[in-house]
Amino acid sequence: MTDAAEQQSDVLVVFGITGDLAHKMTLPSLYRLEAANRLDCPIIGVAREDRSAEDLRRTLREAVHAVEQQVDAEALERLAARLDYLHGDFADPALYQSLAERLRDAGRPLFYLEIPPSLFADVVGHLADAGLTRDARVLVEKPFGHDAASARELDRRLHSLLREQQILRIDHFLGKQPVLDLAYLRFANTLLAPVWSREHIESVQITLAEDFGVEDRGSFYDAVGALRDVVQNHLLQVLALVTMEAPRGADADALWDAKVEVLRAVADADPAHAVRAQYEGYQQVPGVGDGSGTETYVALRLEIRNERWQGVPILIRAGKALATTVTEVRLVYRHPETRAPLDVPAHAAANQLILTIDPDPAMRLRLLSKAADGTGSRDVHLELPFAAELGKPPAPYERLLHDALTGDRALFSREDAVEETWRILQPLIEKPPAVVPYQRGSWGPADADALLPTGQTWHNQDDSGDDGRSSDGDTAHGGGGGA
Repeated sequence: MTDAAEQQSDVLVVFGITGDLAHKMTLPSLYRLEAANRLDCPIIGVAREDRSAEDLRRTLREAVHAVEQQVDAEALERLAARLDYLHGDFADPALYQSLAERLRDAGRPLFYLEIPPSLFADVVGHLADAGLTRDARVLVEKPFGHDAASARELDRRLHSLLREQQILRIDHFLGKQPVLDLAYLRFANTLLAPVWSREHIESVQITLAEDFGVEDRGSFYDAVGALRDVVQNHLLQVLALVTMEAPRGADADALWDAKVEVLRAVADADPAHAVRAQYEGYQQVPGVGDGSGTETYVALRLEIRNERWQGVPILIRAGKALATTVTEVRLVYRHPETRAPLDVPAHAAANQLILTIDPDPAMRLRLLSKAADGTGSRDVHLELPFAAELGKPPAPYERLLHDALTGDRALFSREDAVEETWRILQPLIEKPPAVVPYQRGSWGPADADALLPTGQTWHNQDDSGDDGRSSDGDTAHGGGGGA
């Protein structure tokens, strides 16, 4: 077998192309690649609906115009000309025979499975039976299982048909520019690298907050919950980048080796150090089961048992219907041992390095400075807005689709990393803490405050964007209240 992972795909086949993900993400991302002259292969959409290729092209135009302020009509029509469509039952071998006929001149297909994970192995099995997987890559969407056992079983079934190098597990968070910048911030800057350890850092706080609720996704979300939806994949991958040692090489495997090494050092989550909560009104959302115990908020404290991070609380929280929408990483630094003879109050805010991932990517340093009028200190922020300073980056799906087509595996989750993230969270899945309520528009339940060591606090970004500071410059405390 040739090493398909090192070669350009010559056709893209999207299973589930009539779905919501394709309409919102895949089709617009393919248009951006086409407009940037970075797409040069035909695309075949596969779905159950009995539609024509022209129907799919019409859907493409609608999807692109819905998200793009300015559309390059010529690029859009070039992309439309690349599109073809095939419909059928995913369980019917005849569908795959028809697909094989369409692919008779293709040597290195990329199959993108935008379908329920329960169908992954069956679809790949049918592709293999039709002789279509020999030099193919298969791109699969999260979730990769729903617990440790199901993740291992999914990998076992896929690996009975494919090599690990042929499997691309997509997590769009790994395609976000601020996440990509983490390694550069840490290892390319003499200013930051020496102070990225327990000697200087009091806590690491990772937050994914959304100011909207489940809305019309009740039936989907009620079977998943916040822990599986964003913590197991997105936030633990971010945690690995924040805390890993420097990769020993520049290739994809060296990066993943460094991530897996630190994930293996993360102790199993302790249910006593976790909070699950549900916003008031969630159970009235259509599709949510009566008396549902699904969490719309989760907070947990983790421990990394290695020399760099021993004793530093790793705090993660994620939730819906919170005070604002923000995804960020905060390194909260220890106070200097002495500030004498400076006029700095004992309760002065701690230095922080804040990496905002969404909605406005930026890095901010929170420091203390002497006030201009000479009366004590002031809390000041030095900010690097990434878009303004570095230019607009590709959208995550645009970047990841291009990488998948070209065989660059660096940003696709590796099997052992996925298994480690499930291992970390498995105690919370087996013995989940009882769900407590919280108010919409808050920062979650007050119970989350108890996760922090004495004297430490959650650091919130409030709706006004002033980073939760009160009028005298102090940090607003508490995970449960508003900012």
